[in-house]
Amino acid sequence: MADRMAFFTTPRAERARRDARERLGDWREVYRPGALLPVVGGQAERCMDCGLPFCHNACPLGNLVPEWNQLVAAEDWRAAAARLLATNNFPEFTGRLCPAPCESACVLAIDGAAVTIKNVELAIADRALDEGWDGPHPPERVGGRGGGRRVAVIGSGPAGLAAAQQLTRAGHATTVYERADRPGGLLRYGIPPFRLEKHRLERRLDQLRAEGTTFRTGVWVGRDVPGEELRAEYDALVVAVGATARRELPVPGRELSGVHQAMDYLTWANRVDEGDCAASPLSAEGRHVVIVGGGDTAADCLGTALRQGAASVIQLDINPRPPEHRAPGQPWPVHPKVYRETTSHEESGAAAAGPRVFAAVTVRFEAGPDGRLAAVRLAEAEPADRSPRAGTERILPVQLALLALGFTGPEPDQGLFAQLGLATGPEGTLTRDHGFGTTAEGVFVAGDAGRGQSLIVWAIAEGRAAAAAVDRYLRGRTELPAPIAASTRPLTA
Repeated sequence: MADRMAFFTTPRAERARRDARERLGDWREVYRPGALLPVVGGQAERCMDCGLPFCHNACPLGNLVPEWNQLVAAEDWRAAAARLLATNNFPEFTGRLCPAPCESACVLAIDGAAVTIKNVELAIADRALDEGWDGPHPPERVGGRGGGRRVAVIGSGPAGLAAAQQLTRAGHATTVYERADRPGGLLRYGIPPFRLEKHRLERRLDQLRAEGTTFRTGVWVGRDVPGEELRAEYDALVVAVGATARRELPVPGRELSGVHQAMDYLTWANRVDEGDCAASPLSAEGRHVVIVGGGDTAADCLGTALRQGAASVIQLDINPRPPEHRAPGQPWPVHPKVYRETTSHEESGAAAAGPRVFAAVTVRFEAGPDGRLAAVRLAEAEPADRSPRAGTERILPVQLALLALGFTGPEPDQGLFAQLGLATGPEGTLTRDHGFGTTAEGVFVAGDAGRGQSLIVWAIAEGRAAAAAVDRYLRGRTELPAPIAASTRPLTA
């Protein structure tokens, strides 16, 4: 530690953001360029190098947080990058998108402000890419006699990409199948560019290609290519199709024109960013918008609608407003449910776009004279069962309603699951054993398809661990790291 008392004398400092009004004029990432490096060295010094680093346990990747904090504080960036990349394939993604459960488990967070672990991680990741320390690592031999085997990965989200990279680097000839026209999964079409500019995704995909991973896009396995055919062609399959079955809102008026699922809305916005079309057919421009949901997807819709020039945006959350600090039932080191404002909420305040309403039940959508969506009727939620409280109903004008209610599991079987003999459990996720294997010989499940809706850091950990299971299946042994088991769950009280 460069300063053993820095955790006591140095206050926590965050990466500086661009002015909220400036951000609303473009789609670039919200943070001020060059604002990270000047602060992270002093922030890394705040790490206590505690005897039991709970940040390790809170991170499913097992990131070596105290080690790379100490190295950044000593300005040994290359060594810090080596420590970070030893456990995380895509730290530039987690450094931007992960909600940082590691910070909730930081020992400093027991009674104070945690180390800015996420900021330090991002600084290391970006510098490693810029300096060329995180370049391609192709294997010496790929496939064929004396080398690895042939593996297909179905799905190119963070779990599929992590599994593919690990398997390719282990010497297996790995092909990633993606039903969309471009690889990336929700990183491509679900995350707005103001949170992840797509050139960062492209840079990582170029690395995977340079290492030998092959991508086949526009191929829906189970429909365009039968699952049995793929299983016969490859020595092993990794099913990493994500949890993209959207939760519905079964209320009167759901069928009205103007009521859409959030992911359809975000996909079109991202396609505009990709240059596929000049404007989104679901654009919020000039419209009164209501977003139903309280999570990250809802916040992404909020930031997107503001940039599209919505007349107003109101976010409805059925849950009561969370407390400002940990509730007694969510003690350290668990990741607590507390009140948080995203950059989108900050922008909403700057634009005076509309309130964020808690404990709000959507009762029905109502049509105007033209038959299209014109209003939403809502009510206060009863704390006990979230039912509408009598006498609290009110009506809001709305021309665009977005449903951001989360996901239940993989989409209903389009042929693949039946063709491979895969079963689903009561929660809708694919059934697998402790080691990511299924009842189908040589078929493994990684990511949200088996775990259910989760965080990007869990998806990457799943991909890495599933790759180790596949490598062991093919070779009888493995040197690949397996940070978690399929049954591993986050820290809870």
